[in-house]
Amino acid sequence: MPTPPAQLPRARSLSAVNEEIRTLLSAGGLLSPEGRRRYEELLVEWAAVVRGDVAEAA
Repeated sequence: MPTPPAQLPRARSLSAVNEEIRTLLSAGGLLSPEGRRRYEELLVEWAAVVRGDVAEAA
C-alpha cells in the first residue's frame, strides 16, 4: 500500500516574510555571510508566497 505524501508545512503570510526581511536589513550596512544566506532564503520564500497568492487569486 503506498504511503500518503508528506504534508508540506503551511506557508507563512507575505507580511510575515516581509517583516523578517525588513528586520534583517534594518541593521544597515553589509550583511554577514550568514545574513546574506538568510536573505536569499527569504527571497525564495517571498517569491513562493507571491506565486501562491497569484495562483489562489486565479
